[in-house]
Amino acid sequence: MNAKTVKLEGGLYFVATPIGTARDITLRALDILASADVLTAEDTRSMRRLMDIHGIALGDRPLMSYHDHNGARARPRLMQYLAEGRSVAYASEAGTPLIADPGYDLSIEAATAGYLVTSAPGPTAIATALTLAGLPTDKFLFAGFLPNSKSARISAIETLREVPATLVFYESPKRIGAMLLDCQSVLGDRKAAVCRELTKKFEEIRRGTLRELAVGMKEKPVKGEIVVVIDRAGQSTVNPSDLAADLRDALSRMTVRDASDVVAGAHGLPRRKVYQLALGLDRDNE
Repeated sequence: MNAKTVKLEGGLYFVATPIGTARDITLRALDILASADVLTAEDTRSMRRLMDIHGIALGDRPLMSYHDHNGARARPRLMQYLAEGRSVAYASEAGTPLIADPGYDLSIEAATAGYLVTSAPGPTAIATALTLAGLPTDKFLFAGFLPNSKSARISAIETLREVPATLVFYESPKRIGAMLLDCQSVLGDRKAAVCRELTKKFEEIRRGTLRELAVGMKEKPVKGEIVVVIDRAGQSTVNPSDLAADLRDALSRMTVRDASDVVAGAHGLPRRKVYQLALGLDRDNE
């Protein structure tokens, strides 16, 4: 079905675009792209390809680049278009603007100035991954990208340990193995899913525990865009005295680090928590 050219009210229109398959775009999104006075995109080349696929002509309409690196320079011009009563459509490279993508500062400035700000909703990797991960979806927390450095990443994961919701992250292929191991260390060996290249030709969903997935990444590395979904914290039923007894037994035969790994895995507890307890017991035995 061809896009319809309609008269749009002046204002800012955020347009969700496909995360993979080009036909995942909505009909309303196509209508806005065909009708807006001004088009703005995180990547103008991707926007032109999407429009070409769906038979939408740019004509003599402006097509501006807007992203994290040029936002401060580009916003005044976009605000001027809005002041002139024009309709401005903005799309990030893939998915929904503002969701781990540019657009926040533009949205706030336009809304504060009193202009119409609306959205043509559509694809997002977060919802797609939650649908496919096989984990609870009644409550979830999107935590975006974790920090690059190990210490900062572990600290960030620590803040999420007790969150009573399924956790969702974006991650890069280069860091995915280390990220899964750090999550296992802090959160315990929870169920998880690694969802990559969603809606694309090589879409793949790997399910298992964090440790199993980390081992799988080492044996069979992955490429592409990745969403990691991790199960929420469970209610611990471990008796503290039993945990301490298991640790004392393990410490009689192993190092503190190895004992912590074994006991944490056996009880499904965060390794760091068990490690701290093991350090205390080890000092008591000295």
